[in-house]
Amino acid sequence: MIKNYIFYGFLITTIVACHSNSQENSISGNKEYPVVTLRPRDTTLAIPYVANIQAGRNIEIHPRMDGLLDKIYIKEGQQVRKGQPLFKINDSELRIELNKAAAAYKSAIADAKVAQVEVERVQMLVDKKVITKTELDLVNAKYKALLAKADVALADKNAVQQRISYTNITAPFDGVVDRIPLKEGSLVTTASLLTTISDVSTVFAYFNISENEYFQTPLSGNSAQQITSINLVLPDGTRYPYEGHLESAESEIDENTGNIAYKARFSNPEKTLRHGASGKLLITRPLQNVILLPQKTVFEIQDKNYVFVVDQNNIVRMKSIRVDQRLADYYVISEGLNADDRIVYEGIKTIREGEKITPKG
Repeated sequence: MIKNYIFYGFLITTIVACHSNSQENSISGNKEYPVVTLRPRDTTLAIPYVANIQAGRNIEIHPRMDGLLDKIYIKEGQQVRKGQPLFKINDSELRIELNKAAAAYKSAIADAKVAQVEVERVQMLVDKKVITKTELDLVNAKYKALLAKADVALADKNAVQQRISYTNITAPFDGVVDRIPLKEGSLVTTASLLTTISDVSTVFAYFNISENEYFQTPLSGNSAQQITSINLVLPDGTRYPYEGHLESAESEIDENTGNIAYKARFSNPEKTLRHGASGKLLITRPLQNVILLPQKTVFEIQDKNYVFVVDQNNIVRMKSIRVDQRLADYYVISEGLNADDRIVYEGIKTIREGEKITPKG
């Protein structure tokens, strides 16, 4: 019985000793955490923007007069050249009008010729003082009136010819034909859409930036000179082989969205890009002497970002930071941290404010 008491006493003493040692290890801060020391560095930042691709020139083709669609000379998706015939509207009635107008013009010219001969005859009689100059004034006035009538007839003729020219619809520039909704024999009006032609030898990628970003890192003025490259990533994830050039921006910020629109010009010699396509722009610019912080070191509390900073005594302190940009697996920090600060790299979910640790790494 006495031996049992001695054994139990030894066991209790051992348990208390172990517990005491555990507390001492906890207090002494022997728990190790990976720590990273911040060093300012130069890098490049590629900011993505959703882009809407539009052709350099894209217009709808409408007839300039009503009539029956006689001929369609092209096919959907066809590449056409400037001045190439596209459509023909029936002009048979206009041809009849042209013949009438031409006949009226010839008649007016003939009447003017007769009046001119009369003027010459009266002029001769006036010179011989056979008749008074008043007679000459009268025939001169008649001659001028007939000349004016001939001018009107010529204008009518030219107007009909102009309308006939509208029945021949040609390509305004080199481009690609879109859908052709109407068929030969359709009745068309000036509101009818015949097709759309896009010149995609050059395309523009339109994108928006927020008002805040516009004032922080504007893409115009001296800041535009700091852009090192503009690349386009296609919907399938491939990068377009030609770099873009920043072209222009709208003159005002949209009051509804708070955005301002920019566009980048891309050469498209293989006609790979089409009007209405989408993609993602990557605008790369250099960053000098910035602090990059691994994203895994940052945690969020009530919409604010924090990290654990290790002081000279290896005590962990929670510190608020401001994230400027995201770059791959890093954050670009604009406020809250300094060079040579030591940041807990892993295990941030198990650390408490004011805890003492053993830095590792």
